[in-house]
Amino acid sequence: MLRQQDVGYRIVVRRIVGIREGRPLFADALGELVELSETHITLATDGGPLRVPVDEVHRARRVPPARRPTAAAMIALETAADEAWPAPVRGRLGDWRLRAAARWTGRANSALPIGDPDRPLPAALDAVQRWYADHGQPALVNTPLPLAAPVGTELDARGWTSRPPVLVQTVPLATLTAPAPQPDAADLPPVALKAAPTDDWLGVAADRKGGLPDAARHVLTAVDRIRFAELRVDGRLLAVGRGTVTGEGRWLGVCLLEVLPEARRQGYAGAVVRALAGWAAAEGATRAFLQVEQRNVAAVGLYRQLGFTTHHTYLTRVAP
Repeated sequence: MLRQQDVGYRIVVRRIVGIREGRPLFADALGELVELSETHITLATDGGPLRVPVDEVHRARRVPPARRPTAAAMIALETAADEAWPAPVRGRLGDWRLRAAARWTGRANSALPIGDPDRPLPAALDAVQRWYADHGQPALVNTPLPLAAPVGTELDARGWTSRPPVLVQTVPLATLTAPAPQPDAADLPPVALKAAPTDDWLGVAADRKGGLPDAARHVLTAVDRIRFAELRVDGRLLAVGRGTVTGEGRWLGVCLLEVLPEARRQGYAGAVVRALAGWAAAEGATRAFLQVEQRNVAAVGLYRQLGFTTHHTYLTRVAP
């Protein structure tokens, strides 16, 4: 059967749809798992969302994606993501990227092992650990999968642990800039896009991330093409988001999408994403990406409604 770790992945479900002559009748459904609860499995199929009661499920399992991303496509997307979240302290190990930002977020404080490190794998990982030790930080390695599977195997042998899996999801910008499906979308408050974050925007980010050291401000702002989205009602900030255009101008990176708890389920998150998409499209971008922990079922479901699908996953590996 399925687990929460399967949310965001393609699955096949064999379900019981009836009884004939005392024997069960089965039907199969294929789609992306968007919610897994104690009572239901919800998947997005080509024909629309399908909600299956758990007591009707005969068998369910994860299946390979319809098309696996190429190594080149994964490297291009990971490069765009790295440019969108720039650590203030950086190093190189061949093609590998070493990043430090006063321990503010795992992405900005981990090695990114894409490409050739110019030395055997064990020696490369030894060098990674020395680099982080020299900077007074624990060593972290961000392993995009399946691209960095050999790195993960070596880290397993060394006893490294893993943080929760993260889904790297993408969508064509044309999907996000199409007219919103909600009939009341025109009644949503406007979204302001600013070149620099306001103090209350930074306050929302600080609450979410547990503070904003100087290194965090660099990570948030040191991108050439960037916008900070704000949705306000009666002057009060209720929803925020951050958008960047990187990867040779092709990719909109969406992050720090946050809606205050009392303002959720009103379409504000979608409005913020669509506003950033409109800006990025005018900048020449063609696709959007975001990164979300796969255990964050609510966020995965929201992004699925906006058209995002999983491109690949990554694990942040932690030294023992």
